[in-house]
Amino acid sequence: MLTRAGASWLGCTSVREGAEIRAALGETATRILVMCGILPEDVELLVSHRLTPVVWTSEQIAWLAGHEVALHVEIDTGMSRQGVLPGAPLDALLDMLEEHPELRIEGVFTHFCSSEVAGSPLTITQQERFEAALAQIASCGIEPSWLHAGNTSAVDNPAGPPGWVEWLASGMGAKAMVRTGLGLYGYCLPIEPSGAPQAAPHLKPVMTWKTRVLSVRELVAGDRVGYNATYTAQGPMRVALIPVGYADGLRRELSSTDERPGGWVILLGERAAILGRISMNLTVVDVTGIEGVAPGDEVTVLGPGVDANDHARFARTIAYEVLCGIHPCS
Repeated sequence: MLTRAGASWLGCTSVREGAEIRAALGETATRILVMCGILPEDVELLVSHRLTPVVWTSEQIAWLAGHEVALHVEIDTGMSRQGVLPGAPLDALLDMLEEHPELRIEGVFTHFCSSEVAGSPLTITQQERFEAALAQIASCGIEPSWLHAGNTSAVDNPAGPPGWVEWLASGMGAKAMVRTGLGLYGYCLPIEPSGAPQAAPHLKPVMTWKTRVLSVRELVAGDRVGYNATYTAQGPMRVALIPVGYADGLRRELSSTDERPGGWVILLGERAAILGRISMNLTVVDVTGIEGVAPGDEVTVLGPGVDANDHARFARTIAYEVLCGIHPCS
Protein backbone atom coordinates (compact mmCIF):
# COMPACT_ATOMS: atom_id res chain seq x y z
CA MET A 1 0.00 0.00 0.00
CA LEU A 2 2.77 2.42 0.91
CA THR A 3 4.74 1.84 -2.27
CA ARG A 4 1.58 2.14 -4.39
CA ALA A 5 0.93 5.45 -2.64
CA GLY A 6 4.33 6.69 -3.77
CA ALA A 7 6.73 5.86 -0.93
CA SER A 8 10.15 5.16 -2.46
CA TRP A 9 11.68 4.26 0.94
CA LEU A 10 10.47 1.98 3.74
CA GLY A 11 12.00 1.81 7.22
CA CYS A 12 12.33 -1.29 9.38
CA THR A 13 14.05 -2.36 12.58
CA SER A 14 16.11 -5.37 11.55
CA VAL A 15 17.73 -7.07 8.57
CA ARG A 16 15.40 -10.03 8.95
CA GLU A 17 12.36 -7.75 8.79
CA GLY A 18 13.87 -5.98 5.80
CA ALA A 19 14.33 -9.28 3.98
CA GLU A 20 10.68 -10.17 4.65
CA ILE A 21 9.59 -6.80 3.26
CA ARG A 22 11.72 -7.30 0.15
CA ALA A 23 10.19 -10.74 -0.39
CA ALA A 24 6.67 -9.36 0.10
CA LEU A 25 7.28 -6.57 -2.41
CA GLY A 26 8.65 -8.96 -5.00
CA GLU A 27 10.81 -6.21 -6.49
CA THR A 28 14.09 -4.43 -5.83
CA ALA A 29 13.35 -0.80 -6.72
CA THR A 30 11.94 0.25 -3.33
CA ARG A 31 14.68 1.21 -0.88
CA ILE A 32 14.56 -0.37 2.58
CA LEU A 33 16.40 1.31 5.46
CA VAL A 34 17.41 -0.92 8.40
CA MET A 35 17.25 1.64 11.17
CA CYS A 36 18.44 -0.22 14.29
CA GLY A 37 21.93 -1.25 13.28
CA ILE A 38 23.46 -4.56 12.23
CA LEU A 39 25.54 -7.45 13.60
CA PRO A 40 28.12 -9.54 11.71
CA GLU A 41 25.68 -12.34 10.96
CA ASP A 42 23.35 -9.84 9.22
CA VAL A 43 25.71 -8.83 6.43
CA GLU A 44 25.05 -11.65 3.94
CA LEU A 45 21.26 -11.24 4.18
CA LEU A 46 21.53 -7.46 4.02
CA VAL A 47 23.62 -7.50 0.84
CA SER A 48 21.60 -10.22 -0.92
CA HIS A 49 18.32 -8.32 -0.34
CA ARG A 50 19.70 -4.89 -1.26
CA LEU A 51 18.98 -3.36 2.12
CA THR A 52 20.45 -0.07 3.32
CA PRO A 53 22.05 -0.19 6.78
CA VAL A 54 22.32 2.53 9.39
CA VAL A 55 25.88 2.68 10.77
CA TRP A 56 27.70 4.62 13.45
CA THR A 57 30.59 2.43 14.71
CA SER A 58 33.93 1.27 13.35
CA GLU A 59 32.88 -2.35 13.96
CA GLN A 60 29.92 -1.95 11.62
CA ILE A 61 32.19 -0.54 8.94
CA ALA A 62 34.58 -3.48 9.34
CA TRP A 63 31.74 -6.02 9.01
CA LEU A 64 30.52 -4.40 5.78
CA ALA A 65 33.97 -3.92 4.25
CA GLY A 66 34.36 -5.63 0.90
CA HIS A 67 30.72 -5.24 -0.11
CA GLU A 68 29.23 -2.55 -2.34
CA VAL A 69 26.80 -0.95 0.11
CA ALA A 70 25.15 2.46 0.40
CA LEU A 71 25.01 3.62 4.04
CA HIS A 72 23.09 6.04 6.20
CA VAL A 73 25.21 7.44 9.03
CA GLU A 74 23.38 8.39 12.22
CA ILE A 75 24.64 11.36 14.23
CA ASP A 76 24.12 11.33 18.00
CA THR A 77 23.05 14.90 18.74
CA GLY A 78 21.71 14.30 22.23
CA MET A 79 19.87 10.97 22.59
CA SER A 80 22.88 8.92 23.78
CA ARG A 81 21.34 6.00 21.96
CA GLN A 82 22.40 5.27 18.38
CA GLY A 83 24.76 7.46 16.45
CA VAL A 84 28.31 8.77 16.27
CA LEU A 85 29.16 11.97 18.12
CA PRO A 86 30.22 15.03 16.10
CA GLY A 87 33.87 15.96 16.43
CA ALA A 88 36.69 13.46 16.82
CA PRO A 89 34.48 10.32 16.83
CA LEU A 90 32.88 11.34 13.52
CA ASP A 91 36.29 12.19 12.06
CA ALA A 92 37.52 8.70 12.95
CA LEU A 93 34.49 7.09 11.32
CA LEU A 94 34.93 9.18 8.17
CA ASP A 95 38.63 8.27 8.01
CA MET A 96 37.72 4.59 8.17
CA LEU A 97 35.10 4.98 5.47
CA GLU A 98 37.65 6.71 3.25
CA GLU A 99 39.67 3.48 3.37
CA HIS A 100 36.66 1.58 2.01
CA PRO A 101 35.38 3.31 -1.15
CA GLU A 102 32.96 0.41 -1.70
CA LEU A 103 30.99 1.78 1.26
CA ARG A 104 29.21 4.98 0.23
CA ILE A 105 27.54 7.49 2.57
CA GLU A 106 24.18 7.97 0.90
CA GLY A 107 22.32 9.51 3.84
CA VAL A 108 22.95 11.32 7.12
CA PHE A 109 20.40 11.72 9.88
CA THR A 110 19.68 12.29 13.55
CA HIS A 111 16.74 11.84 15.90
CA PHE A 112 15.17 14.44 18.20
CA CYS A 113 14.36 13.65 21.81
CA SER A 114 11.66 16.33 22.25
CA SER A 115 10.15 16.96 18.84
CA GLU A 116 6.63 17.15 20.31
CA VAL A 117 7.65 20.20 22.41
CA ALA A 118 7.29 23.48 20.55
CA GLY A 119 10.43 25.61 20.76
CA SER A 120 12.31 23.05 22.88
CA PRO A 121 15.85 24.22 23.72
CA LEU A 122 16.90 20.57 23.49
CA THR A 123 15.82 20.47 19.85
CA ILE A 124 17.67 23.70 19.12
CA THR A 125 20.86 22.25 20.61
CA GLN A 126 20.42 19.06 18.58
CA GLN A 127 19.95 21.08 15.40
CA GLU A 128 23.20 22.95 16.06
CA ARG A 129 25.09 19.69 16.62
CA PHE A 130 23.67 18.17 13.46
CA GLU A 131 24.71 21.19 11.44
CA ALA A 132 28.24 20.88 12.86
CA ALA A 133 28.35 17.20 11.89
CA LEU A 134 27.19 17.99 8.35
CA ALA A 135 29.94 20.59 8.05
CA GLN A 136 32.48 17.91 9.02
CA ILE A 137 31.10 15.56 6.41
CA ALA A 138 31.06 18.24 3.71
CA SER A 139 34.70 19.15 4.51
CA CYS A 140 35.65 15.61 3.47
CA GLY A 141 34.06 16.13 0.07
CA ILE A 142 31.17 13.81 0.84
CA GLU A 143 27.82 14.72 -0.70
CA PRO A 144 24.98 12.65 0.77
CA SER A 145 21.83 12.21 -1.28
CA TRP A 146 19.48 12.24 1.71
CA LEU A 147 19.14 14.08 5.03
CA HIS A 148 16.48 13.28 7.62
CA ALA A 149 15.60 14.13 11.20
CA GLY A 150 11.81 14.23 11.44
CA ASN A 151 9.51 11.70 13.06
CA THR A 152 5.73 12.31 13.12
CA SER A 153 5.90 14.97 15.83
CA ALA A 154 8.77 16.79 14.14
CA VAL A 155 6.76 16.96 10.93
CA ASP A 156 3.63 18.03 12.83
CA ASN A 157 5.21 20.61 15.14
CA PRO A 158 4.62 24.11 13.70
CA ALA A 159 7.85 25.23 15.37
CA GLY A 160 9.65 22.04 14.38
CA PRO A 161 12.43 21.25 11.94
CA PRO A 162 10.91 20.03 8.64
CA GLY A 163 11.65 23.30 6.85
CA TRP A 164 15.05 23.36 8.50
CA VAL A 165 15.91 19.90 7.14
CA GLU A 166 14.83 20.95 3.66
CA TRP A 167 17.01 24.04 3.98
CA LEU A 168 20.02 21.94 5.03
CA ALA A 169 19.42 19.43 2.27
CA SER A 170 19.19 22.09 -0.44
CA GLY A 171 22.47 23.55 0.76
CA MET A 172 24.18 20.18 0.27
CA GLY A 173 22.47 19.22 -2.97
CA ALA A 174 20.52 16.51 -1.12
CA LYS A 175 16.87 15.64 -0.59
CA ALA A 176 14.97 15.72 2.69
CA MET A 177 13.30 12.59 4.03
CA VAL A 178 10.79 12.21 6.89
CA ARG A 179 10.08 9.22 9.15
CA THR A 180 6.37 9.44 9.92
CA GLY A 181 5.98 6.26 11.96
CA LEU A 182 3.05 7.00 14.27
CA GLY A 183 1.41 9.12 11.59
CA LEU A 184 1.14 6.05 9.34
CA TYR A 185 -1.19 4.52 11.93
CA GLY A 186 -3.31 7.67 11.88
CA TYR A 187 -2.20 9.03 15.26
CA CYS A 188 -0.09 11.92 16.49
CA LEU A 189 1.03 13.25 19.86
CA PRO A 190 -0.25 16.58 21.24
CA ILE A 191 2.19 19.39 20.62
CA GLU A 192 3.27 20.80 23.96
CA PRO A 193 2.35 23.20 25.43
CA SER A 194 -0.42 24.15 22.98
CA GLY A 195 -1.81 20.61 22.85
CA ALA A 196 -3.07 21.00 19.27
CA PRO A 197 -1.22 18.91 16.68
CA GLN A 198 -1.65 20.39 13.24
CA ALA A 199 -2.12 17.02 11.53
CA ALA A 200 -4.85 15.68 13.85
CA PRO A 201 -7.85 16.81 11.74
CA HIS A 202 -6.34 15.10 8.69
CA LEU A 203 -5.53 11.75 10.31
CA LYS A 204 -7.75 8.72 10.72
CA PRO A 205 -6.66 5.64 12.71
CA VAL A 206 -6.19 2.80 10.25
CA MET A 207 -5.46 -0.21 12.47
CA THR A 208 -8.44 -2.35 13.44
CA TRP A 209 -8.05 -5.36 15.74
CA LYS A 210 -10.98 -7.74 15.89
CA THR A 211 -11.87 -11.09 17.42
CA ARG A 212 -15.07 -13.11 17.97
CA VAL A 213 -17.12 -14.15 20.97
CA LEU A 214 -16.20 -17.63 22.20
CA SER A 215 -19.09 -18.18 24.59
CA VAL A 216 -21.79 -16.40 26.59
CA ARG A 217 -22.93 -17.16 30.15
CA GLU A 218 -25.18 -15.83 32.89
CA LEU A 219 -23.91 -14.69 36.28
CA VAL A 220 -25.80 -14.20 39.54
CA ALA A 221 -25.06 -11.82 42.38
CA GLY A 222 -21.87 -12.85 44.14
CA ASP A 223 -20.23 -14.61 41.18
CA ARG A 224 -16.62 -13.61 40.82
CA VAL A 225 -14.74 -13.01 37.60
CA GLY A 226 -11.11 -13.77 36.76
CA TYR A 227 -7.90 -14.26 38.66
CA ASN A 228 -7.93 -13.16 42.31
CA ALA A 229 -11.67 -12.47 42.02
CA THR A 230 -11.14 -8.75 41.52
CA TYR A 231 -14.66 -8.28 40.11
CA THR A 232 -17.88 -9.46 41.79
CA ALA A 233 -21.28 -9.42 40.11
CA GLN A 234 -23.68 -7.22 42.07
CA GLY A 235 -26.73 -8.78 40.44
CA PRO A 236 -27.76 -10.88 37.44
CA MET A 237 -25.38 -10.32 34.51
CA ARG A 238 -24.69 -11.71 31.08
CA VAL A 239 -21.02 -11.93 30.08
CA ALA A 240 -19.12 -12.91 26.94
CA LEU A 241 -15.70 -14.55 26.68
CA ILE A 242 -13.30 -13.40 23.96
CA PRO A 243 -10.04 -15.16 22.96
CA VAL A 244 -7.72 -12.20 23.47
CA GLY A 245 -5.41 -11.40 26.39
CA TYR A 246 -2.13 -9.83 27.39
CA ALA A 247 -0.13 -12.38 25.33
CA ASP A 248 -1.83 -10.87 22.29
CA GLY A 249 -1.10 -7.29 23.33
CA LEU A 250 -4.27 -6.40 25.22
CA ARG A 251 -2.72 -4.55 28.11
CA ARG A 252 -3.37 -6.06 31.55
CA GLU A 253 -3.86 -2.54 32.90
CA LEU A 254 -7.24 -2.46 31.14
CA SER A 255 -8.50 -4.95 33.75
CA SER A 256 -11.23 -3.84 36.18
CA THR A 257 -12.01 -4.31 39.86
CA ASP A 258 -15.07 -3.74 42.02
CA GLU A 259 -13.69 -0.28 42.80
CA ARG A 260 -12.22 0.72 39.45
CA PRO A 261 -13.63 0.38 35.91
CA GLY A 262 -11.33 -0.84 33.17
CA GLY A 263 -11.30 -0.69 29.42
CA TRP A 264 -13.91 -1.87 26.95
CA VAL A 265 -14.44 -3.47 23.56
CA ILE A 266 -17.13 -2.79 20.95
CA LEU A 267 -19.72 -5.51 20.40
CA LEU A 268 -22.75 -5.07 18.11
CA GLY A 269 -22.00 -1.35 18.08
CA GLU A 270 -22.07 -1.02 21.88
CA ARG A 271 -19.42 -0.73 24.56
CA ALA A 272 -18.84 -3.95 26.49
CA ALA A 273 -16.82 -3.30 29.65
CA ILE A 274 -13.90 -5.56 30.56
CA LEU A 275 -14.66 -7.47 33.78
CA GLY A 276 -11.95 -8.59 36.19
CA ARG A 277 -8.36 -9.30 35.25
CA ILE A 278 -7.35 -9.81 31.65
CA SER A 279 -5.84 -13.28 31.31
CA MET A 280 -3.04 -14.46 29.04
CA ASN A 281 -5.35 -15.34 26.13
CA LEU A 282 -8.87 -14.73 27.45
CA THR A 283 -10.95 -11.74 28.57
CA VAL A 284 -14.47 -11.50 30.01
CA VAL A 285 -16.69 -8.57 28.97
CA ASP A 286 -20.08 -7.37 30.17
CA VAL A 287 -22.88 -7.77 27.60
CA THR A 288 -25.79 -7.44 30.03
CA GLY A 289 -27.26 -4.46 28.20
CA ILE A 290 -26.49 -5.67 24.68
CA GLU A 291 -29.27 -7.72 23.16
CA GLY A 292 -28.62 -10.86 21.12
CA VAL A 293 -24.92 -11.43 21.75
CA ALA A 294 -23.97 -14.96 20.64
CA PRO A 295 -20.84 -17.04 20.00
CA GLY A 296 -19.17 -15.98 16.77
CA ASP A 297 -20.21 -12.33 16.99
CA GLU A 298 -17.51 -9.90 15.90
CA VAL A 299 -15.74 -7.92 18.62
CA THR A 300 -13.65 -4.80 18.01
CA VAL A 301 -10.72 -4.71 20.45
CA LEU A 302 -9.12 -1.72 18.73
CA GLY A 303 -10.88 0.39 16.13
CA PRO A 304 -13.95 2.65 15.85
CA GLY A 305 -15.22 3.32 19.36
CA VAL A 306 -12.04 2.24 21.15
CA ASP A 307 -8.74 3.58 19.85
CA ALA A 308 -5.11 3.31 20.90
CA ASN A 309 -5.35 6.47 22.98
CA ASP A 310 -8.16 4.87 25.02
CA HIS A 311 -5.98 1.83 25.69
CA ALA A 312 -2.98 4.03 26.49
CA ARG A 313 -4.91 6.10 29.00
CA PHE A 314 -5.75 3.04 31.12
CA ALA A 315 -2.27 1.57 30.70
CA ARG A 316 -0.60 4.89 31.57
CA THR A 317 1.50 4.75 28.45
CA ILE A 318 1.44 6.16 24.91
CA ALA A 319 -0.32 5.05 21.76
CA TYR A 320 3.05 4.00 20.30
CA GLU A 321 3.42 1.19 22.83
CA VAL A 322 -0.15 -0.01 22.37
CA LEU A 323 0.13 -0.18 18.58
CA CYS A 324 3.55 -1.84 18.60
CA GLY A 325 2.56 -4.31 21.30
CA ILE A 326 -0.14 -6.16 19.34
CA HIS A 327 1.06 -9.67 18.59
CA PRO A 328 1.40 -10.40 14.85
CA CYS A 329 -0.71 -13.53 15.19
CA SER A 330 -3.58 -11.79 17.00
